[in-house]
Amino acid sequence: MTVSMYYNPKCSKCRASLSLLQEKGIEPELILYLEIAPTAAALAEVLKKLGKAPRDIIRFNEEVAIKLAISQNDERTDAEWLNIISSNPKLLERPIFINGDRAVIGRPPENVPEMV
Repeated sequence: MTVSMYYNPKCSKCRASLSLLQEKGIEPELILYLEIAPTAAALAEVLKKLGKAPRDIIRFNEEVAIKLAISQNDERTDAEWLNIISSNPKLLERPIFINGDRAVIGRPPENVPEMV
């Protein structure tokens, strides 16, 4: 089984989710999205697996969101939102766990083991 996780080692929810997976003997491929930002196309694939819209994976309370003056009520296309996230990966909600054609946001971390 190939599983992966959008991961930020400084994020407590990411670390908790990873720990829960490791307890089940699963070592996911860690996608360090702050080091190498995901492309808009990669994010679109993740959204399909999550069954969510781009706005659903944006952390609007991040400082960068405030600097960009974006809000959940902004009228933008999905492509515009995806480009914003790709250009500003700190905005990405995390962790996101991917298992095949399914994905889940690890908030709370207990969501993640349900995917295996």
